[in-house]
Amino acid sequence: MKLRLVLVVLLLANAGYWLWSRGDLAGFGLAPAILGEREPQRLARQVHPDWLQIRKEGKGSSAAP
Repeated sequence: MKLRLVLVVLLLANAGYWLWSRGDLAGFGLAPAILGEREPQRLARQVHPDWLQIRKEGKGSSAAP
């Protein structure tokens, strides 16, 4: 009986953590702090991302070693 109770408590805790980490509990004021911030440190480290140009490789040219 005790083992079943422990199993049920662990399953509920796992489900609660999963819901919390996805942000599903935000309506109750239980959203994780990082939910609104999607890797802001990477955005801060970008240097002129709009300068990126994708070019087609011409025929007969080989990649640099």
